[in-house]
Amino acid sequence: MEVVYERCCGVDVHKRTITACLKVGKERGLRAFGTQTGDLREMAKWLLDAGCEMIAMESTGAYWKPVYNILEVLGLEAMVVNAQHMKAVPGRKTDMKDAEWIADLLQHGLLKASYIPNKEQRELREISRYRKSLVEERSREINRLEKTLEGANFKLSSVVSELTGRSSRSLISAFVTQGITDGNIDSMLFGSLQGKREELLKACDGVISKVQKRLVLAILNHIDDMTRRIQEMDELIEEEMQRYEEARKRIDDIPGIGINSAQTILAEIGLTMEQFPSAAHLASWCGLSPGNNESAGKRKSGRTCPGNKTLKTTMVQCAKSASRTKGSFFKAQYDRLVVRRGANRATVAVAHSMLIAIYHMLKNNTPFHDRGEHFYNHFNKERKIAGYLKKLDALGWSPSHQVMA
Repeated sequence: MEVVYERCCGVDVHKRTITACLKVGKERGLRAFGTQTGDLREMAKWLLDAGCEMIAMESTGAYWKPVYNILEVLGLEAMVVNAQHMKAVPGRKTDMKDAEWIADLLQHGLLKASYIPNKEQRELREISRYRKSLVEERSREINRLEKTLEGANFKLSSVVSELTGRSSRSLISAFVTQGITDGNIDSMLFGSLQGKREELLKACDGVISKVQKRLVLAILNHIDDMTRRIQEMDELIEEEMQRYEEARKRIDDIPGIGINSAQTILAEIGLTMEQFPSAAHLASWCGLSPGNNESAGKRKSGRTCPGNKTLKTTMVQCAKSASRTKGSFFKAQYDRLVVRRGANRATVAVAHSMLIAIYHMLKNNTPFHDRGEHFYNHFNKERKIAGYLKKLDALGWSPSHQVMA
């Protein structure tokens, strides 16, 4: 088998220990190191002195990050590889044998490097993902608040759509502290909820215990704290994404994508598309492309494969929003597919199309152009007309029928 790297190293990474296998031709050297910064520098010096050309390690949780950081700073070439690409071999159950196996695969060019962005974008990713986790946790806390209020016979969520709105917070605070009466409810209602006064009075007629009061107040404090932290992350992201502003505005023009979603997308895929040879590569890396499963000439299940979880969930959320945007191509695409493929698959297809559009926009530095909701009517018109006439005929309709007033 062809040797791609004459001098290379396979690294088996764990939380407290690292096992490195350095291969020089057919000779190999095994050493174990700690994971402290000093230990990592010692390993890097060992590899530099040996003239190592390439280093490979598994993407094990977050444990590969400190190793990659030190190697990057010291100028050593390294790749992070998906663990699924190095499936276990029977009998190879020690760290040393793991490192040897990684080194053997690397030496013969059998490993494919994962996309690792530069340090600036990695830091931006951490901020964006932390904000996303805060938003998700805040949503869970709001659901927890609704369940607690339901247990106190407080049916506010049956009348209002948002428990964290201005009127809702006023009503909840009054319910916990002083109670809601016909005389004080007017001062707590704002906007359109002023027209639901009587309905809200009935919904807020609950029975709450002392324990439930303390629990509701604790949940409200937690929601307020996370809201403040989310705002801080928004400000930090705005500061760090100055050079992404033009690209963010272009992506924001796509139906279904807002400011926060555009920032998350750019933090995950970067500003340029040099790292992805084609739009299909980006879709596969994200986990939005159909999987390959064919045997004996028959195409089996094509469910999507695992990819970038943050980007995938963000694109699916945007696709759900885009499928409800009137007049857009994505709504037409969703309506066309949902009938025969179901809601979930139609949503993934829309997310795939949106990601393809983003790829070409960033690569060619072009704005978004919506094809419109009538795009699918511009071709195969005669075939579509024949199909609709066939359905009408099956229903017993004929051109001679008149519409009754």
